[in-house]
Amino acid sequence: MGIGYRILVRPTLRVQDSEKAHSRALLMLRAFSSNPITRGALSFLYRPRKKVPIECFGQTYHHPFGNAAGLDKRAEALRGWEAIGLSFIEIGGVTEHEQSGNPKPRMFRATSSRTLVNRMGFNNPGSKKVALQLKQHFAKHGSPSVPLWANLGKSKTTALENAPNDYAQSMNRLWDYCDVFVINVSSPNTPNLRELQHDSALESIIHSCQVINQNNSKRTKSKSKPLLVKIAPDLSDEQLLAIVQTAQAAGCDGIVATNTTLERPVHNSKTEEKVFSQTGGLSGAPLNQRSTDMIYQIYSMTNGKWPIIGVGGILSVDDAWKKIGAGACLLQAYSGFVFEGAGLTKSIVHGLDKKLKENGFSSLQEAVGFSHRNGE
Repeated sequence: MGIGYRILVRPTLRVQDSEKAHSRALLMLRAFSSNPITRGALSFLYRPRKKVPIECFGQTYHHPFGNAAGLDKRAEALRGWEAIGLSFIEIGGVTEHEQSGNPKPRMFRATSSRTLVNRMGFNNPGSKKVALQLKQHFAKHGSPSVPLWANLGKSKTTALENAPNDYAQSMNRLWDYCDVFVINVSSPNTPNLRELQHDSALESIIHSCQVINQNNSKRTKSKSKPLLVKIAPDLSDEQLLAIVQTAQAAGCDGIVATNTTLERPVHNSKTEEKVFSQTGGLSGAPLNQRSTDMIYQIYSMTNGKWPIIGVGGILSVDDAWKKIGAGACLLQAYSGFVFEGAGLTKSIVHGLDKKLKENGFSSLQEAVGFSHRNGE
């Protein structure tokens, strides 16, 4: 939305409850994409005019930019995300069982530092209802024209030892509708969830999902779906290496780096102090450098041969370009859409096209990981 969003919309968001503002924005996106005229207007305003294609997971993405999980938990605005030009759409997090999430208020915004803190707690209708929503959408509108990803979380009521079945059940229900699956073991808002990032626990979850993957592949006589793992930024170097090695050995097709952080930056105002003191995961600009550093580490650990999806504090083309340089092949934003509006996609894609030309790259594929080759 560019200047219009900053002048007209963003000031009104400051006086609204963050979660309600998010719900209203999603409702507007769904409403405006519900008929050809306003959907066309969305595309005219926000869809990128440039293509910055990249090959990933056996598919060609029009450009590397999509939405992060949490923006559309229920798969309510699929046509809206398509209309504003995303290259892929991620729904969820989706858990096996329906759950209301943590008590409200549970989302907090510090506009001055472009920071969000949330403790949503995987509020979602459960994988059975999400699958029904997708079935109805596909029957009425057909499948999305871009890859549809599903973020899978663990139900709060499910014991850690039963987590593999919880994830697998959700994947099984969504398998026919989604193109890529992300195992989310890194949300800080489900008690003890991050314990599942390590060693045998992570291996068991991946294995259970791979069984579902292979069974459905045989059933439909089609290829299995890419399976990724999403990690937390609050890991030591040793923990990160162990997770990467475990996920690779278990057959994961890539990694999403990163989820929200439990760390807090220094506050510069009373508003920031109030927001930063809230329990939950922090996202936005303060997370940018940490997530980029982790992408750089993962690229080095895997010799640039394992797809990395970069997410965390992408609010401009410069943020996106640094993550490409660190080794990300695809990018996602959550807070960026909150603070910059729907025009973020166009500004980043057009900006990346310009960056490629300025730096002498013939394709985005060629640019991935350039910081390593330049010794940065």
